[in-house]
Amino acid sequence: MKMVAPWTRFYSNSCCLCCHVRTGTILLGVWYLILNAVVLLILLSALADPDHYHFSSSELGGDFEFMDDANMCIAIAISVLMILICAMATYGAYKQRAAWIIPFFCYQIFDFALNTLVAVTVLVYPNSIQEYIRQLPPDFPYKDDIMSVNPTCLVLIILLFISIILAFKGYLISCVWNCYRYINGRNSSDVLVYVTSNDTTVLLPPYDDATVNSATKEPPPPYVSA
Repeated sequence: MKMVAPWTRFYSNSCCLCCHVRTGTILLGVWYLILNAVVLLILLSALADPDHYHFSSSELGGDFEFMDDANMCIAIAISVLMILICAMATYGAYKQRAAWIIPFFCYQIFDFALNTLVAVTVLVYPNSIQEYIRQLPPDFPYKDDIMSVNPTCLVLIILLFISIILAFKGYLISCVWNCYRYINGRNSSDVLVYVTSNDTTVLLPPYDDATVNSATKEPPPPYVSA
């Protein structure tokens, strides 16, 4: 005879470094929070002192402006939104509120999809890499060395690098998703426990409810997950 909670079958409670998925999600949210806060400070500094961050068209090797006020405001708004999303994910994982993790999870899916499109573009249009490198400024570091690499080898190296990034991002997505399912399962009041034998399946109430309802009787034995 086994007692199995259905919501414990389809996810793992541990992630990298053998820490819990809640801990991993909190650390991931704090890391993204710090990165976006640094980016926001840089953008605000550039907006306050545009001359210090100004690049001429000759330095960029083109006839376009590096960053105008409109693009700067859009970048600042995106950074503020990302800080809010990361803070929500960190708070949701810490306070065990699953709904607060959803925006961060959606951002991860969107980021993964964009990186996948980049990999597909490199695979379908390998010559686009060479064209992109030629458009870089003349004094761009290691530009000549990169251009001297065999185009096929360059494409393979970039695809390998993108594949490693996608695998890592996929692992982080699974960590956040497992944290969401763990918190959602812990907070759900409708968690059902089944006792299965060869002939019958019996539905038992949650252990806390069984203990309260049978206060005058001997409490049932604790449920054990198989």
